[in-house]
Amino acid sequence: MKERKPHSKENPLKFKVLEPAPLMEFIMKKMDGISRTKVKHMLANGVVTVDGERTSQFDFELQPGMTVEIGKPSAKERFYSKWLKIVYEDKYLVVIDKKEGLLTNSPGKEQETAQSILNQYFTASQQRCRAHTIHRLDRDTSGLMLFAKDKKVAMMFEEDWKEKVYDRRYVAVCEGKVIPREGTVESWLKDNKMFVTYSSPTDNGGKFAVTHYEVLVSNSRYSLVDFHLETGRKNQIRVHAQDIGHPIVGDEKYGSHDNSLGRLCLHAYKLCFHHPLKDKDFEFETPFPKVFEKPFH
Repeated sequence: MKERKPHSKENPLKFKVLEPAPLMEFIMKKMDGISRTKVKHMLANGVVTVDGERTSQFDFELQPGMTVEIGKPSAKERFYSKWLKIVYEDKYLVVIDKKEGLLTNSPGKEQETAQSILNQYFTASQQRCRAHTIHRLDRDTSGLMLFAKDKKVAMMFEEDWKEKVYDRRYVAVCEGKVIPREGTVESWLKDNKMFVTYSSPTDNGGKFAVTHYEVLVSNSRYSLVDFHLETGRKNQIRVHAQDIGHPIVGDEKYGSHDNSLGRLCLHAYKLCFHHPLKDKDFEFETPFPKVFEKPFH
């Protein structure tokens, strides 16, 4: 009996189609003995391609001349979390899109965090690294985040933050009609004993913060606002939105009395940085959450 070579993503099983057939029947015939359930599982996990295109449709009609390949999914392809998606990954960095409700990290082990989910993924994919936080998003803020796989890489960003991360933008639904439609907010931000950040127009011993904003669309009750950070302080956008008299919807901590959209309506939609080890600029964008459009229809 001829020994079948083990297959992988790099060394897939390859079959040439000689006559028309539905994809599932074709695979079951070529892989004698395999069950329908197993084939469906393979299709759902994205390991089957037809002429180089990943195919999950079990009744896809194959034609003569087509090539069917069956590989092994990478850990990234197998990775799933209800809390985050991996947008980009290389040997040094990971960019994720985080859902609202998830902490960036936590000193305790009892809570699931973006950092702990990535560490579980690194272990599952046999990567000898840990997730190192480069910047944070509040628990209830969603959007793009950057993690390093090495403490030295994280330090490269920390030591030269403004040069490395050259653009970060957020979108928020704010209460009321924001006027003027664009502007800049500057203040000193400092935490009180209850860990609430408060703002002062003069130096209060805190950190100087600068936020630029532009209204994208508005009506009498709400404004969809683009925020561009010049500095990255804790709760900066949330506090500065309160400073201009238009707190972010759902942000009870900083002045909102409106939770009609069921969440803190702040999303980090754009992240641009210079990769210190690849010497290249990377720019990522993620769509605005659909719920942010609701007040303007």
